[in-house]
Amino acid sequence: MRSIVFCKRTIKEILRDPLSYIFCLGFPIVMLVIMTIVNSSIPKQAGLDIFKMNKLGPGMAFFGLSFIMIFTAIQVSTDRSTSLITRLHASPMTSVDFIIGYTLPVFVIAVLQVVITYIAAFIIGAVSDASLPVGYTFVSVLTLIPSMLLFIAFGLFFGTILNEKSAPGVCSIVVTVTGMLGGVWMPVDTMGGNILDISRAMPFYHGVQAARYTVAGELASVGKPLVITLVWAFALYVVAVIIMDRKLKSDIR
Repeated sequence: MRSIVFCKRTIKEILRDPLSYIFCLGFPIVMLVIMTIVNSSIPKQAGLDIFKMNKLGPGMAFFGLSFIMIFTAIQVSTDRSTSLITRLHASPMTSVDFIIGYTLPVFVIAVLQVVITYIAAFIIGAVSDASLPVGYTFVSVLTLIPSMLLFIAFGLFFGTILNEKSAPGVCSIVVTVTGMLGGVWMPVDTMGGNILDISRAMPFYHGVQAARYTVAGELASVGKPLVITLVWAFALYVVAVIIMDRKLKSDIR
């Protein structure tokens, strides 16, 4: 009940600053259009299919979630800078209550972002190369839930350990890493060597793979990347709760 009350408060704060979540919802669509234009200028002889909609759509749906991380980090770090969380911690609320109160509203935005991105991918794909399969794309929304939780957890983590000035900058670095090592913008599978090893050691590659496998109908291959992404998300949530709890206790002292 306490987390629901805090959740309502977070929703009100989000609604007061619509530019942030409008950017979160609109940016993936802009990138879809730009990358589709880029794809049209790539010669077929190059054999580069990473910007075709069957790969670009799910890749962009995943990549767009990285901006949810920035949005979450700013929200948490701003509350910490105003000592709101510290004052609320004097109440019966726990760190878990805070985490849930931040997660639920942002999770709704993340779901909307993925759905809007796929709708745009349907439309753009229909008039460019090929439309996405409806059934598998719907399932892909579900397989992206661990990725949504992953980036929200990253946002909670950075928002807890950094202030409102440094959190966006650090998150921007993670956004860049997501696009490159996640295989959104470049075919890391064909590169091999250290780049592929580093990519596979991070959750972003597996999140992208889970989304693309699902859209392609290769459901038998989804399990492993899905589990890896979920484990990363769970671990980050645990770390965020522990760090937030310690910071709150130290601030009160």
